[in-house]
Amino acid sequence: MVLTTQGSTKVYKSVASKCSRQILEARVGSDALLAIIPDPVTCFSTARYYQKQVFNVSSNSNLVIVDWITSGRHESGEKWDFDLYRSVNNIFLEDGQPLFLDTMLLEKEKIGCIHELVQDYQVIAMILLAGPKLQYVQNLMQDKVKGIMSEQLQHPSGALSNQRNEAGYLISKPSFMASCSVFGTKKTSLVVRVAAMTTESVYKFLQKQLAPLESMLGMAPYR
Repeated sequence: MVLTTQGSTKVYKSVASKCSRQILEARVGSDALLAIIPDPVTCFSTARYYQKQVFNVSSNSNLVIVDWITSGRHESGEKWDFDLYRSVNNIFLEDGQPLFLDTMLLEKEKIGCIHELVQDYQVIAMILLAGPKLQYVQNLMQDKVKGIMSEQLQHPSGALSNQRNEAGYLISKPSFMASCSVFGTKKTSLVVRVAAMTTESVYKFLQKQLAPLESMLGMAPYR
């Protein structure tokens, strides 16, 4: 089963501090595959959004999750100008034991200006791959992420974005950052985290790294 979207999920301005909510609960059977591959969430100024996804899996279930957010409406000058974004992704095994518990929280009331926290990065993404059918994709993605970070360390000038701060000093930052780690009792699951300065760069990363899923899904993700 594939769950996707026809465009970014837009969260409009909050009225009377009300919060938009989206809850997804799914059970992935033995040898089954569930792919959650939406476009990013885009929160408008003052928006408040809460998303919770709970998955129950067996030892040989297969699960793909892409969960990502952009900074907002660039054309309107809105960058990380929402009030609340909270995204929860929890995965439990058949016996109720937690396999993966993750929460991303960006709340203006608690951390102040969100833009100051993330600086020039316009996209934050999490990609999760779990299950025996996805081992090949996991290995490819893990090698790619290691290659990206290795390239930035060995040849930093080619991977950096140069900008001047308020004092006029030139500041260099990587335009695309990624990290990965394996998890699970047998280390057969992978989570990748991305921060990027453009939405297009994340789309390209997802297109290339998830392309091997086409044979299982009947379509190439993000094409």
